[in-house]
Amino acid sequence: MRLFILGLGYSTRHFVRRFGGSFSHIAGTVRDPAKRDDLAGLELHGFSGSRPDDATAARIRGADVVLVSIPPDSTGDPALAALGDVLAAGRRKIVYLSTIGVYGDHAGGWVDESTPPQSALDRARMRVAAEQAWTATAQGDVAILRLAGIYGPGRNALATLRSGTARRIIKPGQVFNRIHVDDIASAIMAAVNHNTAGIWNVCDDEPAPPQDVIAYAAQLMGVAPPAEEAFATAEMSAMARSFYASSARVSNARLKRELGVTLAYPTYRHGLDALWRDDEARKGPGDQSAAL
Repeated sequence: MRLFILGLGYSTRHFVRRFGGSFSHIAGTVRDPAKRDDLAGLELHGFSGSRPDDATAARIRGADVVLVSIPPDSTGDPALAALGDVLAAGRRKIVYLSTIGVYGDHAGGWVDESTPPQSALDRARMRVAAEQAWTATAQGDVAILRLAGIYGPGRNALATLRSGTARRIIKPGQVFNRIHVDDIASAIMAAVNHNTAGIWNVCDDEPAPPQDVIAYAAQLMGVAPPAEEAFATAEMSAMARSFYASSARVSNARLKRELGVTLAYPTYRHGLDALWRDDEARKGPGDQSAAL
């Protein structure tokens, strides 16, 4: 299989590290290939929203699988706008990385893939429109993976505690799902190998209040957690505050049942435990200063 990735970011790079050996050729887009030394060994193509060159278009035409992680913007989906004709030509598997944010607020109630999207946020509505556009472009052969809040190496509660940026914002009744980047990679590979189209939630088993995650990470590190802050009076950016506008418990039963995915990290505790064991929050064995 030949793989082309539209948007080589945190999750898709992790997927390549884990499952790159499953493909005979891998290429992908970044804004500026000259500045991406961390992606050495991959065939990089520049893409910033405008029509790419013929070589990029040819690689996409020749791909058996296209993995998409570029988000829509206020004008629509930039990849489809620039490459819609190329992507519509021929049949290939498309895996589109979306978000569980499309479900909107359910006051902490459970939702699944049969729940109609109802978010009041513009960015979530744009995601739904993008999902529909990719489904039409792929002539039905598209797997839409709605991802929960992503964490993993370098991007987790242990890291924010170490950097001094962790906060415990308290909004009664607020819960979020999360997903470890390893489990995202497994879900992508399962979707690639699955022979039918569909929508799957990629999230953990235990939606939880965000302050609980910070408190657990602090316990692992042996440090005091940051003081609690009431959501109503906390100083937050408009973007950060908007994430608290939705509270829902998202089911991953279909992911397990239809794609056969077994989560390596079914709860945030499993994920943080593994990151701590791997010295994500410590710089080396015996270096106690890193936990301070």
